[in-house]
Amino acid sequence: MTLEVHPVSADRWEELAALFGPSGAFSHCWCTWWRQTAAEFTQGVEDSGTRNRALMRAIVEAGCEPGLLAYRDRLAVGWVSVAPRPQYGRILRSRRIGPTPEEAPDERSWAVVCFWIPRAERGKGVANALLKAAVDHARGRGAATLEAYPVDTAGGRHPSANLFTGTLGMFVRAGFQVVDRPRGTQLVVRLPL
Repeated sequence: MTLEVHPVSADRWEELAALFGPSGAFSHCWCTWWRQTAAEFTQGVEDSGTRNRALMRAIVEAGCEPGLLAYRDRLAVGWVSVAPRPQYGRILRSRRIGPTPEEAPDERSWAVVCFWIPRAERGKGVANALLKAAVDHARGRGAATLEAYPVDTAGGRHPSANLFTGTLGMFVRAGFQVVDRPRGTQLVVRLPL
């Protein structure tokens, strides 16, 4: 079945909320972990993620298009968070994967930071379709580069909860190149657009 992928705008908020469900995709995250400090995120998961949900809703309602939704038969079946890298404060503050201070404010450098695909939809090409659409979306919005932080699964199986940033294999198939291996299995990959 063919997948359609669309940017999340205010008119798609209810579809994103339905996909994420009452747990906010995972542990009340609402895909806000990359956008907040550790203290902000910790407060955000309290009270069943009410603050994180409100933050994501405010981002969507402000017209920022924080990511893309994949649809099969008009039902949302997957999400990818893709946006200009400066929107992800946790990346900018990271000594491990962050850009140099000179690169940090570059709005033309975009990042893919998270995939959320319900268990019943995994293994059906949703993540690959979302990644392809993320590349096209970033390019269409004027991005010069697209970066991501996948996990290298060559050493064996990993729990699905650890693969929310994607796998190295899917990014390599999409043309990304490894630019840094800061520790263990987590990498920084980049695609010039």
